[in-house]
Amino acid sequence: MLKKVIAFFLILSFSLSFIACKKETKQPEPTVLPGNSKPPQEKSLSGDYSGNIKIWIMPNSSSPEQDFLNVCKPFLDANPELNITTTVVDWGAAWRKLTAAATTGDAPDIAQLGTTWVGAISYIDALEDLTDQIDWSKFQESVLDTTGLLGSDKKTAVPWFAETRVIFYRKDACERAGVDPETDFATWDKFKEALRKLNNVEIDGVKLPALGMPGKNDWNVLHNFAPWIYGAGGAFTSEDGKEVKINSPEALRGIKFYSELALEGLMDRVSLEKSTNDVEAAFANGAYAVSILGPWNIATLEKYKNDGVNDIIDKIGVALIPEGPAGRKAFLGGSTLSVFKTSKNKKAAIALCDYLSDKDAQIAYAKITGNLPTNKEAYDDPSISDHEFLKVFKEQMKYAKAYPSIASWGPAENYLKEGLSKIWDNVMGLNGAYDYEITKKVVDEVAEEINSVIEETR
Repeated sequence: MLKKVIAFFLILSFSLSFIACKKETKQPEPTVLPGNSKPPQEKSLSGDYSGNIKIWIMPNSSSPEQDFLNVCKPFLDANPELNITTTVVDWGAAWRKLTAAATTGDAPDIAQLGTTWVGAISYIDALEDLTDQIDWSKFQESVLDTTGLLGSDKKTAVPWFAETRVIFYRKDACERAGVDPETDFATWDKFKEALRKLNNVEIDGVKLPALGMPGKNDWNVLHNFAPWIYGAGGAFTSEDGKEVKINSPEALRGIKFYSELALEGLMDRVSLEKSTNDVEAAFANGAYAVSILGPWNIATLEKYKNDGVNDIIDKIGVALIPEGPAGRKAFLGGSTLSVFKTSKNKKAAIALCDYLSDKDAQIAYAKITGNLPTNKEAYDDPSISDHEFLKVFKEQMKYAKAYPSIASWGPAENYLKEGLSKIWDNVMGLNGAYDYEITKKVVDEVAEEINSVIEETR
């Protein structure tokens, strides 16, 4: 009962609406599976599964339902008596819909969960224990922290796809400024010095800001701070998730370094008022010398060239996030697949999750969505290992770190977003001259708010 009461209050902490587009689809017509159309050879796909699997997914691609079913086709071919009912749920509605389903029992067989949601849904005890039903050795080590509630011995979520962000830079701007990305982006100090050289470098008659990043008005505000917090040796919580660490000296060092890039004029202030989408589009149109972007931007840049919009992709290079005082660390996001305890087709649902996390299905879905695989063998596919940009993402996945998988992360993340937005206000001088003591005070307040939420789930 206590868990359900706490879950109710956690749900109330989000102001999201119910929006979903539901369609029931049987086995799709034959289509060419992107990547490798052959089913994985190491095991049989057929378990003589039948009936129906209800799955909720988010709009991970331009045609989310059909793209998903195309990837599932080898599994459906091997089990002709099995159908899949796909419900595409908007990201803005997903959290409330999922938590409502978990607490009422009106849930699908399988649901896509953002990695930061696994802890809360697992805490409610709504998810099937998959510990002994999946081969966990097939996954990248960095994604294993997203498979269950921190501190639990149960694994309740199968890593599906991942994302991290790397440095995208203009080769022509670096050449003009005398910056060698191979060495000059290697550490925090070198990165800052490189930005100084790149700032206002003139390309084709236009002076480029050094670094273009979104600021407080963006949903990624926390994700953009995370690599610097980690790189300084900071953390959001203690290893057991019971104590807030965001106001530790190490975490504050990372927050200070990243936010003060704007104070020093190395980060475009206009961009700090924009969203991620706006900044990504601006970089694709040549607006900055450097930005820090996700893998999905590669498809955009390639499309620009193919459509004749511009050929900026030929002028772009990518590099790892620089190494901080505590080493090289990066943000890790993505999604998992979980089976609800209330599933009426549990064996088939678990088998489908297993199939979707196998190499071939992972490669296929990565090509469709622009996200990264979670299966480590998938990274050896030439589409990634030989790709000029994606091979850098492959390397950075070794340093990517997920947020703590705790029950209270949802409301905690809201407090963090609000606090970090105030830090941008401080840096931008919206309430008077910048004062680092204000940043420290804001972070202390955030830590106090998060501690109060964590207390509810202890």
